[in-house]
Amino acid sequence: MAGKLTTGNIIGIEKLHIVGGAEDRTAITNGNAAKNKPLVVCFGELLIDFVSTVRGVSLAEAPAFKKAPGGAPANVAVGVGDDEFGYMFADILKQNNVDNSGIRFDRIARTVLAFVTLKADGEREFMFFRHPSADMRLHESELNTNLIKQANIFHYGSISLIEEPCKSVHLAAMNIAKKSGSMLSYDPNLRLPLWPLPEAAQKGIMSIWDQSDIIKVSEDEITFLTGGDDPYDDNVVMKKLFHPNLKLLVVTEGLEGCRYYTKAFKSRVPGIKDKPVDTTGAGDAFVSGLLNSLASDSKLFQHGVTRSN
Repeated sequence: MAGKLTTGNIIGIEKLHIVGGAEDRTAITNGNAAKNKPLVVCFGELLIDFVSTVRGVSLAEAPAFKKAPGGAPANVAVGVGDDEFGYMFADILKQNNVDNSGIRFDRIARTVLAFVTLKADGEREFMFFRHPSADMRLHESELNTNLIKQANIFHYGSISLIEEPCKSVHLAAMNIAKKSGSMLSYDPNLRLPLWPLPEAAQKGIMSIWDQSDIIKVSEDEITFLTGGDDPYDDNVVMKKLFHPNLKLLVVTEGLEGCRYYTKAFKSRVPGIKDKPVDTTGAGDAFVSGLLNSLASDSKLFQHGVTRSN
């Protein structure tokens, strides 16, 4: 068995949700119903990361791996899964005060696995096992449309755009959220090994670009999506990536912090200097904090932000 695709709400907002169909449940943290509290709903893949226990080696050279829950939208939302690894997800959700009684299980496909290592040059190397995995098999009938309609912000990545039926469900969920007045938040989270060709990845990621209100990208993703242009050139960002309906475009730069762009202004926020142990999931943590802040204070779009982590 394996856990299907899920939506959930980010840490720091009082209502936490797991979506999987008719059995969906809502968990209320801190003992408050707080119906008028801001809500961020996340849509995307759940997976198990097997991270090399030794840094500076390739996947083939890694002596052993340590399992950890992952998946970019799940990292933002605190997500869920099943089979033996999925049960681990369920326990982690429970530890994070999320009601996991609404989890849907797929008895055919398993939870996707990803093997990760940090090579000597500082680059991460990935290998995925998901053909097919439970996250690819979500159907539109399993969407909790009532929950999506309540979202202040509806957040997603691009992995769920690779295969059907998940791709159509992703687009349907975006449409529901948009018609309900939700802001759409997009973190492409480029993972080329999952796409059939680089050209397919570029086309797929950009296919929903102009529908998003909030977009977060990295320098490497800018280079890829623009065909090799300078990711530090503001003109490249504004001419090729900023679209007329975009409220906020954020470019993360690791230890250097981030740049952000709106229609009215642009600025840079320096990072907090520290010695990184492992950057896996750092971008997801950044998005989690960003969306939490934006959902809680809409004035940030007018006045900007003051610090990056």
